[in-house]
Amino acid sequence: MKLLFEFLPLILFFIAFKWQGIYVATGVAIAAAVLQFAWMKLRGRTISTMQWISLGVIVVFGGATLLLQDDRFIRWKPTVLYWACAGTLLVGRLFFNALWLQKVMPKDELVLPEAVWIRLTWAWIAFFAAMGCLNLYVGFNYSLDTWANFKVWWSMGIILAFSLAQGVYMARHLPGDEHAAPATPPPPAP
Repeated sequence: MKLLFEFLPLILFFIAFKWQGIYVATGVAIAAAVLQFAWMKLRGRTISTMQWISLGVIVVFGGATLLLQDDRFIRWKPTVLYWACAGTLLVGRLFFNALWLQKVMPKDELVLPEAVWIRLTWAWIAFFAAMGCLNLYVGFNYSLDTWANFKVWWSMGIILAFSLAQGVYMARHLPGDEHAAPATPPPPAP
């Protein structure tokens, strides 16, 4: 349910795009994002810095799209968001020697060595940078309809696949349960 809530503005954008076009879809995405944040605030939920940045990017780039009646701004929006994520992780790593990716993960569930967090951080920086470039390529070399399909379906699929791959990588480095019973009983002593 939480995943559906997270992707609600994107889903509503896609439905409105197919139904009424890019400008209505952009207005719907902005309204859905603002209402989503209002609901979160009213429920007392914590809103992360990246969620605030995401809201700001949709309001600014969506607003420019509507105000100027130019769909190029909304096509730039995912790239700006991807590059903001990559830039945030990069600045944290290079200038603050911080592992900000680790800070957004569940603290009790993911106890990983620092070297693993460093590799994960660099992988996500590269991934977000590449996704930003891919969005620009599709957004400005293909039709608006192709870009909208890519934005909703392909990019979500790519993100899911990359996240699953990262999960497999992290699972390999999670500490084992030393207190678990052995799978087979030890051989009897002679």
